[in-house]
Amino acid sequence: MKISVIGTGYLGAVHAACMAEIGHQVIGVDTDAGKIATLAAGRTPFFEPGLAELLQSNISAGRLSFTTSMAEATAFADVHFICVGTPQQAGSYAADLRYVDEVVTQLALHLRRPALVVGKSTVPVGTATRLKALVAKLAHVDEGPVELAWNPEFLREGFAVQDTLRPDRLVFGVDSDASEATLREVYQPILDLGTTCITADFATAELVKVAANAFLATKISFINAMAEVCEAAGADVTVLSNALGHDARIGHRFLHAGLGFGGGCLPKDIRAFRARAGEIGAQEALTFLKEVDEINMRLRERTVDVAKALVGGSFLSRTVTVLGAAFKPDSDDVRDSPALHIAALMQLKGASVVVHDPEAMPNARKLFPTLRYAASLDEACADSDLVVLATEWPLYRDADPEHLAGLTRRPVMLDTRNVIDLAGWRGAGWQVRALGRPRA
Repeated sequence: MKISVIGTGYLGAVHAACMAEIGHQVIGVDTDAGKIATLAAGRTPFFEPGLAELLQSNISAGRLSFTTSMAEATAFADVHFICVGTPQQAGSYAADLRYVDEVVTQLALHLRRPALVVGKSTVPVGTATRLKALVAKLAHVDEGPVELAWNPEFLREGFAVQDTLRPDRLVFGVDSDASEATLREVYQPILDLGTTCITADFATAELVKVAANAFLATKISFINAMAEVCEAAGADVTVLSNALGHDARIGHRFLHAGLGFGGGCLPKDIRAFRARAGEIGAQEALTFLKEVDEINMRLRERTVDVAKALVGGSFLSRTVTVLGAAFKPDSDDVRDSPALHIAALMQLKGASVVVHDPEAMPNARKLFPTLRYAASLDEACADSDLVVLATEWPLYRDADPEHLAGLTRRPVMLDTRNVIDLAGWRGAGWQVRALGRPRA
């Protein structure tokens, strides 16, 4: 099939490459000429394992191209995936839908033949119905309909290629048999692998993504609330979470206590869900989601308080090393990064903060140019009064504690992700505090 993918950010670039990988002819569309030139050259504008190889192989095979022209895309493709961002509105918890609206408007105005418009962006419930009416109003197609469907994405940064090519489920939000049949044709190579496919109405398909993210955020906030209880009781949250995870009704995933969640999806999605729940009168959901979000944000402030105590009660004249800038490993995404948030908070309170990350420092510098950035792990730890492990990169988890101890002014570690070997680091002379675990 001939497919366009409109919006070539994180979601769109991955989706375009993967649709080409399963055999379709794909054109990626974006207004950012620099991004299009980068992708057309087979390079990624962000870090995502395996994506560059897919781009290069499918461009070479002639299945994947990129353009800034909506007219070229509509003349080429019969199925158009909408993959633009839905950031949080300034001054509000609600999702900013202007990019989705602009793209759908421009797409509809350029359509000259029957097509299926497929939304993949994460949107508030009710958006698809509104956009279907917009497309019907603006599209001028002589023969045949312009259909609309919603097909939410469930990508994990660091695993996006795998999650697209071998997803645990596909969800089709449709209002016609023809739309469902077209989506099944698009995804047939993936369906042939035995992938579960769920067909739903528009509203349910829209809610699946935000409800999934809200549930995952709830698990994270729950175990972090338990970590605070564990510290007060002298218990170990890592053992607690392991025991809970063996219950098949609960499971281990997203039940790992630490610094909490961040990134471009969970925080803004649960806030947009809160806002939409309030708009449609679902007050209990609004209240619940508010507490999940606030537990997560309070954890960052509490972590800074713990760090302050570890340097003697004041950050003044103290050097703090923050290991990690990305919100998670295997990513260079620093949106709503807990690591950078606590780094900035400690700097505001008087600390000299040095940050290191194997992938995310260029992006971090753009957001927080006043922080110091070290080119290596050794440089980051030199003359430090406190090392804060804030993103669980293997580089930090597997570091040599004896070597690093010799570089610091004071070998003190705050493990906010509960990933280092406490006995090994303490045996190497480190004072270690791990969130939710017994103090030595």
